[in-house]
Amino acid sequence: MRVMGGQSSASASAPARLLPWTGTGGRPCYLVGSGTGYVARRADEVEEIQLDMAYELLGHAEGLLAGTDATAPQLHFLASRLSESLEQVQRIAESRGSRLEAALAEARPHLNSDTSP
Repeated sequence: MRVMGGQSSASASAPARLLPWTGTGGRPCYLVGSGTGYVARRADEVEEIQLDMAYELLGHAEGLLAGTDATAPQLHFLASRLSESLEQVQRIAESRGSRLEAALAEARPHLNSDTSP
C-alpha cells in the first residue's frame, strides 16, 4: 500500500483511492493497494468526521440565517466554513463514486457470465 501526492497510478488489484486530505501545495493524495489497512481506516474516520462537521455546520447556518441580526463578519465566516465543508464533501463524493464505479465494473463480468447462453 502506498500513499501518493499528485496523480494516481492504479494497481492491478484495485483502483487508487482519493484520500480526504491533500498533500503539498493542495495536490490530491491517493491510496494504492487493497484499501483495508491503517491508512484506509484512517481515511474512513476522517471522512466520517468531515461529514459530521458538515451536518453540524448546516445546523449552525440554519440557526444564524433564521434571524435577521447576523452581522457581515458572521456571514463571511459562515460562508468561508461552508465553502471549506463543501469542498471536503465533494472530495468524499468523488472518492466514493470512483470506488463504486470500480466495484460495479468488477461485478459486471460476473453478472454477464451468469446470464450468457
